[in-house]
Amino acid sequence: MEKGQIFGFLGPNGAGKTTTMNIMTGYIAATDGTVEINGYDILTKPEEAKKCIGYLPEIPPLYSDMTVMEYLRFVAELKKVPKEERSGQIQEIMQMTEILDVEGRLIKNLSKGYKQRVGLAQAIIGYPDVIILDEPMVGLDPKQIIEIRALIKKLSKNHTIILSSHILSEVSTLCDHIMIISHGKLMASDTPQGLQKLMEKSIEIEIVAMGSKEKAEEILSKIEHIQSYTCETSEEDNVKINVITEANMDIRKELSVALTGGSMPVLSMNKMEKSLEDIFLQLTEASEQEEE
Repeated sequence: MEKGQIFGFLGPNGAGKTTTMNIMTGYIAATDGTVEINGYDILTKPEEAKKCIGYLPEIPPLYSDMTVMEYLRFVAELKKVPKEERSGQIQEIMQMTEILDVEGRLIKNLSKGYKQRVGLAQAIIGYPDVIILDEPMVGLDPKQIIEIRALIKKLSKNHTIILSSHILSEVSTLCDHIMIISHGKLMASDTPQGLQKLMEKSIEIEIVAMGSKEKAEEILSKIEHIQSYTCETSEEDNVKINVITEANMDIRKELSVALTGGSMPVLSMNKMEKSLEDIFLQLTEASEQEEE
């Protein structure tokens, strides 16, 4: 994984996201394989490897009877941040995560959004190269989600971010690279754009044209590279046509010429793009069928 990028770790509940993150952080041992952070093996050189990691579990590891400042000082001490650097670093991180206004408050009295920010602040202390976030948006309201997203984007300028989620909109909005897992197996690993290209074997085209269903079917039956099509008469006496082409064949021009030439003016034509949701469902359903 490269510095300055956000990696999305995506999968349904029970896919193994949290387990994998716990292995990456050294919280549990792997039955096989290795994890290296900046060249340090998490099992054989845990102290050196963990210095490079900031971790925010799904439930932030907060001490509710401490104030925010007391807690962050405690974390800085645990992480062995040099004494002369602690105050400056804590102030900088509180400003970055926008928790300066609650520094003297007890953690138990904070809102869910502020607790999440404090959890994120503890992950950043020590300025680790890699920040691992397990479901960082869970339980937040829409405004808080937007704020945490902006903060993660800001952090990615200086850190590698690994972010797990089962919420697809989060991953597609934030991440430069996506890994999809299901039943503990890696199903795909690519950029959001690369994943879409990977799954685009056939092209789906949606058309609304003036004329009858029978006339549309007659015209479509004569066009090459159509795998299948459906025609439905709409309320305005137009016809709605759905065409699926053969692999990677974009025949919008041929369709437009044929329909217009057959006295069926085209009112609209759209090439349907596969969303990340479609790709996710396709890959995870394939994995479930294999398991069965």
